[in-house]
Amino acid sequence: MQEPRSWRSLLGRIIHDPQERQRIADELGVRPITLTRWVSRESIPRTQNLRHLLSIFPLQQRKLFADLIAEEFKDFPLAPVEDNTQTISSSFYTRLLATNTSTTDILRCWVICSQILQQALIHLDPEHNGLLLTIVRCMPPSNDGKVKSLREYVALGTYPWNTDLEQKAMFLGAESLAGYAVSSCRFATIQSITEGRTLLPAHRVEFEESAAAYPIMRSGRISGCFLVSSVLRNNFVDQEWLDLIQAYTNLLVLAFEPSDFYAPSQIELRIMPNSSIQQSYLTNFRQRVGTTMTRAVHEGLSLNHSQAEQQVWSHLEEELLRLPPPLDED
Repeated sequence: MQEPRSWRSLLGRIIHDPQERQRIADELGVRPITLTRWVSRESIPRTQNLRHLLSIFPLQQRKLFADLIAEEFKDFPLAPVEDNTQTISSSFYTRLLATNTSTTDILRCWVICSQILQQALIHLDPEHNGLLLTIVRCMPPSNDGKVKSLREYVALGTYPWNTDLEQKAMFLGAESLAGYAVSSCRFATIQSITEGRTLLPAHRVEFEESAAAYPIMRSGRISGCFLVSSVLRNNFVDQEWLDLIQAYTNLLVLAFEPSDFYAPSQIELRIMPNSSIQQSYLTNFRQRVGTTMTRAVHEGLSLNHSQAEQQVWSHLEEELLRLPPPLDED
């Protein structure tokens, strides 16, 4: 790819992606159209905006931006370019807290999780090497008060995974790395899944070579975990990078209500069927939700869409748990 001739052309390449354009505009506190006007030379950004622009990109991009900005603005006060890629920006904390206070209860979990995943993916995989971020939630306890399974909630990745926010459906249990992290209330990593040289359980997804799972905890109680998958082997060895994943995991606590967290003594995960078996049960999920809501109307019950979905998830969990355990492979 040809090297950009100016900071404006470099910015133009980046904001060609609508999601990235919106993210940068949010970080700077400007409208997306303002970025377009900078690129087309219709307007000149303030010095403080240029300084802020430098701070929101990975180190290599930041250095290139600084050099190109200095070519256009000879008196631009260039400070040494520092590597702050191992910290979460204060502007993101500000935006996230604003979201937490302004979003309705019914939407808060989805909106906050989505916002954190989008920021974390840019931060953790700026070079698009191949990373998949998944938020895994505890299923509500069954009649005996025990949490029997987990459910993948939402995911976002860079190629070769889906690059759009995607609602997930797979149930996970004691056979998975996520299950181990939730049951033990401690983070866990596998550096090479395909080699099979680990005692930890692993439910491998396509393209995954290494993975890490961090429990989402509050006051000693747990709501699920933050699952990070990589196409690279041995990708979870740098302590600063692991600390950054932990920092995003801590932020995810904001997404969940106190009632979503369970005592460790309540976690008794079972082994869940493999993905192909589960898929046959999940294909008519939307139809079952619609049927549940229609039945509630006929019975004069008050039931919103979110509550209907949760009822169906619980019924699906029960059906999958009733299946005979998988046979051991020879």
